[in-house]
Amino acid sequence: MKDTPGWASPGSAPSDGQEPGASDPADRPSGSQPADQPGARPQSPGTKWSDEQPPPAPWSAPAGPQNPAQPPPPPPPGPGWGTPPPPAGPGGYGHPGGRRGHGGPGWGSGWGGPPPAVKPGVIPLRPLGVGEMLDGAVSTMRTYWRTVLGISLTIAIVFETAVVLLQGLVLDDTLDTAALSDPSAGLDEQTQAMGDVMRSSGLLLLITMLGILTGTALLAAVTSRAVLGKPVTLKEIWRDARPQLPRLLGLIALLLLITGGVAAVCLLPGILVTASGGGEGGAALISLGSLGAFALVVWLVVRFSLAAPALMLEKQGVKKALTRSAKLVRGSWWRMFGIQFLALVIANIISTIIVLPFALLGAAVSDEGIGGLVDAGSEYGWTYLIVSGVGSVVGSMITLPIAAGVTVLLYIDQRIRREALDLDLARAAGVQGYGSPVPGTRPGS
Repeated sequence: MKDTPGWASPGSAPSDGQEPGASDPADRPSGSQPADQPGARPQSPGTKWSDEQPPPAPWSAPAGPQNPAQPPPPPPPGPGWGTPPPPAGPGGYGHPGGRRGHGGPGWGSGWGGPPPAVKPGVIPLRPLGVGEMLDGAVSTMRTYWRTVLGISLTIAIVFETAVVLLQGLVLDDTLDTAALSDPSAGLDEQTQAMGDVMRSSGLLLLITMLGILTGTALLAAVTSRAVLGKPVTLKEIWRDARPQLPRLLGLIALLLLITGGVAAVCLLPGILVTASGGGEGGAALISLGSLGAFALVVWLVVRFSLAAPALMLEKQGVKKALTRSAKLVRGSWWRMFGIQFLALVIANIISTIIVLPFALLGAAVSDEGIGGLVDAGSEYGWTYLIVSGVGSVVGSMITLPIAAGVTVLLYIDQRIRREALDLDLARAAGVQGYGSPVPGTRPGS
């Protein structure tokens, strides 16, 4: 199936019941009659008829019921052609002196564009734009809010609890960022502090991405039902997703192993140089390795971003799901990256608006106070982490369905573009006659 279907020109074949090479009534001089009517005699080109002619000789009607005086009716307009052409003027269709055919305004003035796509659910069954994906994700959350919010709330509680425990038990004791706000700190101290920030941010970002991956997998069934316009309950989603949960855990573990291995390989030279007493050279290699690891991890995340929908909707294994994602993303990596990055930016803006009041409240009731938010060396206790964690749960409950829904719709969009999935979706939605050839179009257009 083509990405953008083409449309055939209505004037590309003989129509209106005329045979090729037949003369058009608009080409005959005024007062002339067709040659097959009574009294009509063939004439040579250029012969002029006088105003007075002798009475026609008697003739017998041909066998069979014919009515040559009445031309056959024009064919009915096909769907999607818009308004019919205006009545014929003195010179033909559309305007005086104009003829039906190439370049004239007769057919062009009646063009109404292709017929609208079928939309049984939250998206039209055709290749999607960015706005349609965002609108489809929001519409899914609005239509199936009980199911969507129930799943996203559960996932948000689990992963935000992991974030709070990681920050409170590990990162607060090992993270030292005081050198970033100290002008007298040396290059080694600032580089080490920057490395600590990048490592802690990377861990938190990794947990967030795992939460989005899990939400994408569990919300894939909801989005697929929303595309078909069918109702769905939390019980049905659980019954559909439960057989795939072991494979989902295997997919998450394999992705962690792949990304962790890539990061370790990129950071290993800097770690070895630092351990051997390289000093500033080792710190520089660690910084460069961190940047390289970040770039490679982002590339891998986008490349395998459609593995979770493929795993849940196609009932694939872990290896097959990764292969399917790589195949669907191939040739469209930057498009995948741009759309998912935009969805994450929008989700993070909404999440920040929701989390900020909770963060201010947590800082106000902590020992450091609100002023500690701008101090790089401040350390907040469990009170701040718990209060801000509650705000993060509320924000993730709202923003997770947006990011997950866009990813699932990207998967559906890629399959529509490359595998004509819209035909299967239309049949599953019960759309009658979808995909049948339209009169006046070319097969395969």
